[in-house]
Amino acid sequence: MDKIGFGAINWVVLVVYLIAMLGVGIYFTKRAGKNTDAFFTAGGKIPAWAAGFSIYATTLSAITFMSTPEQAFLSDWSYAAGNLAIFAIIPVLIYFYIPFFRKLNVTTAYEYLEERFGVSLRVIGSLLFVLFHIGRIAIVVYLPTLAITSVTAINPYVIAIAIGVLCIIYTFLGGMEGVIWSDVIQGIILIGGALLVVVLGIFAINGGFSTVISDALSDDKLITTGNFKFGSAAAAIPIIFIGSIFNNLHQYTASQDVVQRYQTTSSVKETNKSLWTNGILALITIPIFYGMGTVLYSYYGNVEALPDGFNTSAIVPYFIVTSLPAGVAGLLIAAIFAAAQSTISSSLNSISACIITDFKQRFSKEKTGENDVWLARLVIIIAGVLSMIAAIYLISTNQDETWNLFLAITGLFGVPIAGIFALGIFTKRANAPGVLIGLILSAITSYFVQQTALTPFAVSIMSFFSSFIFGYIVSLFFQKYNKNTNGLTIYSKNEMYVKTQAKPQEKAQ
Repeated sequence: MDKIGFGAINWVVLVVYLIAMLGVGIYFTKRAGKNTDAFFTAGGKIPAWAAGFSIYATTLSAITFMSTPEQAFLSDWSYAAGNLAIFAIIPVLIYFYIPFFRKLNVTTAYEYLEERFGVSLRVIGSLLFVLFHIGRIAIVVYLPTLAITSVTAINPYVIAIAIGVLCIIYTFLGGMEGVIWSDVIQGIILIGGALLVVVLGIFAINGGFSTVISDALSDDKLITTGNFKFGSAAAAIPIIFIGSIFNNLHQYTASQDVVQRYQTTSSVKETNKSLWTNGILALITIPIFYGMGTVLYSYYGNVEALPDGFNTSAIVPYFIVTSLPAGVAGLLIAAIFAAAQSTISSSLNSISACIITDFKQRFSKEKTGENDVWLARLVIIIAGVLSMIAAIYLISTNQDETWNLFLAITGLFGVPIAGIFALGIFTKRANAPGVLIGLILSAITSYFVQQTALTPFAVSIMSFFSSFIFGYIVSLFFQKYNKNTNGLTIYSKNEMYVKTQAKPQEKAQ
């Protein structure tokens, strides 16, 4: 397949977008530099709707922007059950999890693990997050680069460096406040860009919307009864829905990039509003992003044909650069950049929060202050550079199966951590040795389950419950390590919790 030149107008649009993102970081530089509270939680001044938009943009990466339409193009809308799962767990988050994160006024999610179990679990949880998200950033840079350069003549290293370097700079400058307001802009571009593809695609098809619906119904491209049957050729919606609940529990309870947003609003009530905003946006995503794939299926069945041997992972950028006018194409490629950058900037700031809060401030006797902000910025540079090196390695070695790799890593290392948080909140007998051994046993179990024919969603279910069950049972053999749980479990949710021991930096002040 011949690659297509990007064009001067498209380059202008794309560069304007990138400069605008840089400008957001510059705007918030002074406020972000006051202290680590401002740098990591924006001083709790973010409106609920903006925090919700930021959670949405953070969780919706370039993977979603391109892989979701591809799934609808190749198969159907069954994976939309994952979006429904996000909406379904919001009451659980609001009632069972948010009160503890807000009560303890944590900067990182893993501070709860220390209060509930001990410092070892805090360190392990934080370190796993840091390592996982360095790899995640590499994948998020790699995927749009691969897709865009497969259909255009743009150098892949130029794209990877442009995405990575710009993210490092505006995250370095603007802190969490800059990240959140960048997320808002990027989220609007994401939704608007996807909606534009849907509308322009429909208008390009003879018969328009009626032809799209007719094609979708005749070829089972939406939802059929087969999607609800276990063991059928179609993806089983119940398994996808349940598995997605546990994947989302990991992201919304045990993953620092989302949990950090809970402290950026002024109150528990505002945090709850931000979650509902995110949930509504997740529902809106279903018809827009899956609809994009369905429209493209009809377009390439009626208007023109795809080249022989075409890799459908690049179907969205291919449609953009071959079928849309100059300028519009540049805007929509910017939307793919936005999808990647919203995820990367959040990961970078959260990695920095973990390193500074869970390691430097936790174990250092020095007072916190402006020096910690500069150290946080240095961590962002180091993490960003390491991630870019990993992304360039992926590009140079032409890696594939990225989406499956991403799900596999999440199931193996992420979901068991969510099981530990659940153990802490829903039980009183779980303790540090038990949950630590349970985490190891769960990771081993997840690894072997992944070698079976089960879907990644089924693996997530197994990962969560194995972590929870192993952790609880093993804890029964180490009861002398049980800690005081007043104020830390659902049985004492409304009780105040007083930390039994101050952090080193608190003693020094």
